[in-house]
Parts: sequence; C-alpha cells; structure tokens
Amino acid sequence: MPSMSQAKTLGEVGSILVVLTAIPSIGGLLGIAGFILILLAIKDISEVVADKSIYHNMLVSIVFAIAGVIIGTLVVVGSVFRFIGLASLTGPNYFGSSFNPSTIPTGDWIGFIMSIIVGLTVIWVMMIVSAFFVRKSYNAIASKLNIGMFGTAGLVYLIGAATTIILVGFVILFIAQILLIVAFFSIDDRTPVISTQPIQPTTVNP
Repeated sequence: MPSMSQAKTLGEVGSILVVLTAIPSIGGLLGIAGFILILLAIKDISEVVADKSIYHNMLVSIVFAIAGVIIGTLVVVGSVFRFIGLASLTGPNYFGSSFNPSTIPTGDWIGFIMSIIVGLTVIWVMMIVSAFFVRKSYNAIASKLNIGMFGTAGLVYLIGAATTIILVGFVILFIAQILLIVAFFSIDDRTPVISTQPIQPTTVNP
C-alpha cells in the first residue's frame, strides 16, 4: 500500500536526481531515473489522497511531451534530409568541394528554414500543453496537502515552458525544479489531506 512517507522519499530523491541532469556523461541517466521516481511519487500521492486526476494529468502531460518531441523531430530531420537531397543536385558530392550553397535556389533555402521553424514550434507548443497538465497535477497536490509550494512550482514550470523560445525559459525550468524539491521536502507524514468532497447535510428523523 502506498503511503505519504513513501511518496515523500521518492519525490525528494527523484527531484534531486532531475537537477543532476546537467552532469556530463551520467546526467541523462540520472535525469531519467529521477523523472521516474517523481512519477511514482505522484502516483502514490494520487492514491493516498484518493484523487486519480493528479496522476492522470501527469500521464497526459507525458503523452503531449513525447508526442511533441517525436513529431517535431521528424519534421526537422525530414527537412534536413530533403535539403541534403536538394543540395546534392548542385554537384556530384554534397560533402565534397563541389558543393556550393549559393547554387541552391532561394526558395529551397526559405522552405528549409521554415520547415525547421515549424518543427521547433510544434515541440514548443506541445511542451506548453504538457506543462499545463503538469501544473494541474501540482495544483491538485497543493490543494490536497495544503502545501502551496507545489502550486508555485507548477506555475513556474508553465512559465518556463512558455519562455523556452527565448532560452531564458530553461533557467526558469531549473528554478521550478528547485521549488519542486522544496515542495517534496515540505511533506511530512502528518500532512493533513484536505477533502474536496461536499459535506452531506444530516437529516433528523422526527
């Protein structure tokens, strides 16, 4: 059976590991492991507070994030290969000295650049949608556990996702992750679970 203590431990360790993603070589593995632990922590919290929407919203956010990366990457990679195919027509060897970018029609350059922009835009938009569901999940946790830091982390995460287009968003996402660490450490076994179920009026039989 899941417990708040277990969720707290998983969340603490997982959120710290995600921050360590920046470490060379092993950072990626640490980040993946941390993300999985956070997901398990959220699943436990969802079950303890009897609110399935918390875990469901997080799963939806993952679906949007993965879909955005896959679709956007396919568009970008497809554009690159198409451009290479067009460029190779300018000489016998695209990678050889005969390659001359100036011989490629301006329209092809514009099409290539626009395709890259479209691919990156798809990733960006899907990440914002994903962040919206992350925020919904964290807001629900904040409400159930009466720990406002979860709601703050969710808001900062959404702002970070929306501003990644100007790069500063990556710094904001890092800040959101730090706030999430603080939020998980704010949980204790005695954290009250606030019920959102309406109170049924009592009836007195005459």
